[in-house]
Amino acid sequence: QVQLVESGGGLVQAGDSLRLSCAASGRTFSSYAMGWFRQAPGSEREFVASIDRSGLSTGTYYADSVRGRFTISRDSAKKAVYLQMNSLKPEDTAVYYCAADERYPILTTTAQPRYWGQGTQITVSS
Repeated sequence: QVQLVESGGGLVQAGDSLRLSCAASGRTFSSYAMGWFRQAPGSEREFVASIDRSGLSTGTYYADSVRGRFTISRDSAKKAVYLQMNSLKPEDTAVYYCAADERYPILTTTAQPRYWGQGTQITVSS
């Protein structure tokens, strides 16, 4: 089992950058595929980005809406996963959730991760 705690959300202006962090507990962090999802008001939760157990950039996957602007990474020594968000847009406004699952090699748009953080709010003003 793993517990996830997000941090780094806030209010920014369009075009700004922000980095989210997700701290994981447990001894088997390297066993989990990790990812970020988001949910905007009135919308369903949607996939944003994921990274496989290797942590290599070749083991990442992005939603079309954020590819080229967002970068996911992980640090096994710190048991953390990060989401660097550049060129933020008002449509990126949402609650962002960290997710983990040991059943998948990588989380994708249809994944139903077993573990979730509590979420962190990002608001992008125009």
